[in-house]
Amino acid sequence: MAKETSKGTAKKASARGRKFSRILLKLSGEALMGDTGFGVCPDTVNFIAHEIKNTVAIGTQVAAVIGGGNIFRGIEAATQGMERVSADYMGMLATTINALALQNALERHDIETRVMSAIEMHEICEPYIRRKAVRHLEKGRVVIFAAGTGNPYFTTDTAAALRAMEINAEIILKATKVDGVYTSDPVKDRKARKFSSISYIDVLKKGLHVMDSTAISLCMDNSLPIMVFNLKGKGNIRNIVTGKKIGTYIGA
Repeated sequence: MAKETSKGTAKKASARGRKFSRILLKLSGEALMGDTGFGVCPDTVNFIAHEIKNTVAIGTQVAAVIGGGNIFRGIEAATQGMERVSADYMGMLATTINALALQNALERHDIETRVMSAIEMHEICEPYIRRKAVRHLEKGRVVIFAAGTGNPYFTTDTAAALRAMEINAEIILKATKVDGVYTSDPVKDRKARKFSSISYIDVLKKGLHVMDSTAISLCMDNSLPIMVFNLKGKGNIRNIVTGKKIGTYIGA
């Protein structure tokens, strides 16, 4: 038997420290715009790519779903008179722009990626095929799912829950601007109390706007846990993967 290389030994050692071997990272479109107020902030995307790189380095397989609210939000356009279906398709295209931005940042960090879209756009990304997505993950590539579910009336939260279950992710990491789930908005209410953990049903009963109710219900029906955490915290993604207590755990 060939002698094990130092690189292989290091990889096995890091794998022993992992709690999750496959995760799905849910990013809002707003997370990519940083403090610019609109569009994509290169420094912010670069920070996210670096955080993902550090997680991939310990052998965790990473998939991601990104919203498009920094460019176009379909539901808001619909309330202003635009046809909802057309508005939602425009939102799906916005998520694809964000997916390509993240792909570019990751590849500048020497991380192999694949963007897979629910709407076929052969010139810029692959069509979403479940088995192919799983194979990419097994090869160590970061898979970015674009265009939501490909259907109007469904949010990227629901797309994240659906894709996470399809690829057998062990947990959804929901990135936010705060460090967990609170009884009310901690920015507006100083008395807001943070939950260290909370059940799916309590999230729904209390009307806590963590993810939309369809996404929470999907996770509840399939026992898929969610971790809500602050994206701006350096090392948070890797720390969650290695089992450190960060953010709010949503489960049974």
